[in-house]
Amino acid sequence: MTIDIPDDLAQQLQQFQAQQPQVIELGLQALQAQQYPSTFLEEQDIISFLASQPTPEQILAIRPSPKFQDRVSHLLTQSKAGTLSAKGNTELERYLTVEHLVRLARAHALRSMT
Repeated sequence: MTIDIPDDLAQQLQQFQAQQPQVIELGLQALQAQQYPSTFLEEQDIISFLASQPTPEQILAIRPSPKFQDRVSHLLTQSKAGTLSAKGNTELERYLTVEHLVRLARAHALRSMT
């Protein structure tokens, strides 16, 4: 494969000539990380991210957003107090299912890195 790049970038890459496949791979990973941020607001974001076949490093970097964490904490508090509505219980169950999927994905990512 031939890639046309600006001369100044070619000069920078010259020092990494033997490692060019790794340089390209790291660049792609960085671009994917920008496309799929590691902080999520909704469970649908997490599911879409996992379906995109992220790298093990990207999976391990998954973190819920503060808003997502606050919502789950609120639902858990209501559940413990016995005041959680049926709708809230359904929402909490969805979140817990997604959390389980993320834990499974992380375990798989860790195994693939060893």
